[in-house]
Parts: sequence; C-alpha cells; structure tokens
Amino acid sequence: MVKNKYTRLFSNTAIFTVGKFISKLIVIFMLPFYTACLSSAEYSTADLITNLCNLIIPLAGLGVSEGIFRGAAEKGEDKEAFFTNGIIIMLIGSAIFLALSPLITLFDYFTPYILLIITYVLASNIHSVCSQYVCAIGRTKLFAGQGILNTALTVILNIIFLAGFDMGIEGYVLSIILADTLTTVFLFFVAKLYRAFIPKKISGALMREMIKFCLPLVPATVFWWITSVSDRYMVSYICSDAENGLYAAAYKIPTLLTYVVTIFNDAWKLSAVSEGESLEEKTGFYSKTFKYYIAIMFMGGGILAVSAQLSSGILFASSYETAWIFIPILSAATVFTALNTFMGSAYFTVKRTGMSLWTALVGAVLNIILNVIMIPRWGAMGASVATFISYFVVFVIRAVTMKSFIPFKLYPVKLVLNTAMIVAISVIMSLWGARWQGLAASIAILCVSLVYNGKDIILGFRDALVAIKSKRE
Repeated sequence: MVKNKYTRLFSNTAIFTVGKFISKLIVIFMLPFYTACLSSAEYSTADLITNLCNLIIPLAGLGVSEGIFRGAAEKGEDKEAFFTNGIIIMLIGSAIFLALSPLITLFDYFTPYILLIITYVLASNIHSVCSQYVCAIGRTKLFAGQGILNTALTVILNIIFLAGFDMGIEGYVLSIILADTLTTVFLFFVAKLYRAFIPKKISGALMREMIKFCLPLVPATVFWWITSVSDRYMVSYICSDAENGLYAAAYKIPTLLTYVVTIFNDAWKLSAVSEGESLEEKTGFYSKTFKYYIAIMFMGGGILAVSAQLSSGILFASSYETAWIFIPILSAATVFTALNTFMGSAYFTVKRTGMSLWTALVGAVLNIILNVIMIPRWGAMGASVATFISYFVVFVIRAVTMKSFIPFKLYPVKLVLNTAMIVAISVIMSLWGARWQGLAASIAILCVSLVYNGKDIILGFRDALVAIKSKRE
C-alpha cells in the first residue's frame, strides 16, 4: 500500500511538473516583457487588481472546488454527484457575489475596473471547479495539459493586448480572463464534463456535507491572503504605487518555489486522499515525505536568496533594478509558506479544515500588526520581514498541533539548522549582498546547506525509483 502511494506520488508529481512548472516558468520569463510594457505604478495596480480577485474567488465560489476534489478523489465515492452538487453550490455563491458586487465601488481605486474584476472572479471559479474535478478523477495528464494551454493562451493574449494594442492594465487582466474561459471550454468538451453533471444526483444532504467541509477553508484562504498580499496594499497606501510595484515584482522570484509547492501539493493530496490506510501507514508516509520536502524547500529558498541580484538583473527591466533587495527575505518567507502548505494538506486529508482556519487567522492578525509597525519605518522591507515572521509563527503552531491528528516525524534538528541557514543567508544578502564579502558569505552558507540537504534529496529519488521498480515486479 505504502509503496503504491510513493509510486503514485512520484508519478503525479512528474506529470504535474511537466504541465504546471513549465507553464509557470514561462510566466516568470515573461517578467522582462511585463516590466518593459508597464511602469512600476501600472504593474502595482495590475497586481493589486489580480490579488483582490484572488481574495474574492473563494468567497464567491464558497471554496467548493476543494470540496469537489476531496470528494471525487476518494475511492468508492460517487464522483459525478460531487461534481453536480459542487456546480450548484458554485452557482449559488456566484449569484450572491453578483448581487453584492456593487460594494466594490466603495473603493475608488478599483471602480474603473469593476467589470474586469467581476468577470475575472466568475471565469476563474468555473475553471477551478472543472480542472479540480478532472484532476480528482485521475485524468492527471489532461489536468497538466490544460495548465499548459492556459499559460500559452495567457502569454499570447498578453503579447497581443500589451504590445499589439497597448491596452496596459486592462489588457493584462483581460488576457487572464480570456485564457481561463477558453481553457474551461476546452475541458468541458475534451473531458466531456457535460456528462458528469447529472441533475437527478442533486442532493441537499450532500451539498450540506460539502459546505460543512468547504466553509472553514474560505475564511482560511482569506486569512492567508491577508498574510501574503495585504502588505502590498499597505505599501502602496503608506509609501507609493512605485515602491509597491518594485515589491510586487520582487515577490515573483520566490514564486518559483511556490510553483514547486503547488505542483507537489496537487500530487500529494491526490496520493494521500485517494486510498484509505491505517494511521500507522499514514504516519510513516507523511514522515518520510516530509523529510525530503524539508530538504528541497530549504535548498530552493537558499538558491533563490543568493541569486537575487542575478535573477532580477535578467528578469526585470532596468527601472526595477533595486527590487532585488526584497527577494532574500521573501525567499525565506516562501519556504515557510511551503511548510505551512504541507501541514494544511494534512488537515485537508483528515478533514480537519477548522485547524487550517484558526491557524491562518493567527498569521493574518500577526501580519497586520507587524505591517502597521514596520512598513511606516522600513517601507517594503518591513513588509517582507513581517511576512516571514507571520509564516514562521503559523508553522510552529501547526507543527505543535499536528501530532493530535497525524503524529508524523518533524525532524526538529533539521528544521532548526535549516532555518538558521536560510535566515543567515537572507539577512546577509539583504544587508550586504551588494558587496562581494556579503555575497561570498551567503554562498558559503548555501554550500553547507546543499551538502546537508543533498543526501536526503538523493535518498528521496532512490526510494521513489525503488517503489516504481517494486510495482512493476
């Protein structure tokens, strides 16, 4: 059973890597294009619009895409029933959102873009529901393929709207909307989703069960949004759109690590949920996987922090050259985002989404307090430090409470040593990274991290290959 789970995890991760990571790399490599076509102030506005939409999306959809995935992925469940009732829940949520959408005009900043915001939210929700269902029923190659299609459409439309028609902010957002819409149409026909929607399977009891599971995830998502995004609104308000544009651009580099986390998390949830197993088997599976996960995340974060100047020089226009200074601290913050995501997936697996809710609340409240204190003093750098501290505290809380649900091994020595190394790299790079002494010291610490974590990564690949070989035999 456990070997089959490792095989499934490795196989799904490989498929999702091809489909999603390559797609996200393309988006990263579009940064020179975006920063050339949009000023830092325009980039800030586009970023704030898309992030506002990302806040509204789970509210408008009632978080139902996660409920569809959790139900349809579990062995022996009626998959079409979860899809059918999920669609109904999403439509109800969308109707409520449309009725309340005039409230957006209370914020003058977003009033000119209200139609774009509404359309973005609706298009994203239906795309999410369809793609999550396709993934849950095991059509992982199609799930990966639609990700590539979505990215390709976004890039092509961006080039047309920004370079061809000089549509600026509107063109940037509209390209995402159209890409989501066209990808949904593609899934609807290729995956024959019209056959999965069966009106006679509409069930009030099942909808109540799904809502009970999903609703705690909605405010949890909002709280995570506050922790990860609210600082950009505060930097824009307290400092300027121009400084927030630099900060938002800098955040795109650590996003590479977030993409890795997203890919793994999709594969991980599918592997962890799809088959039942004893607590002992589940604990062993989580323990071994977490050890490899730690190694990859801390190594990746260290590499992104040390290469901050190089990556920003390649990916940003010259007017954004000072943005690199925020990348090291944000890279460290992203590592703990990844660790929190792993813990959150464990709550998801055992259906204890309420734990995700209150721990995310702690992070959100702490982040707001720290932002209020730090941003007026240190600007966007204060925001990056506040983000790191918030994610770190949430991880500590989740690590302590997790033993009540799945008591898997957390490897505290590895966590402490890796945390010390990533913090040292980030602080040195942020303060002295422009000097060769600071860069040399950071590279030296990174080399220690690579040696320390490299063994676990090699062992992880070995175990995956052994599991695959065992299954074939």
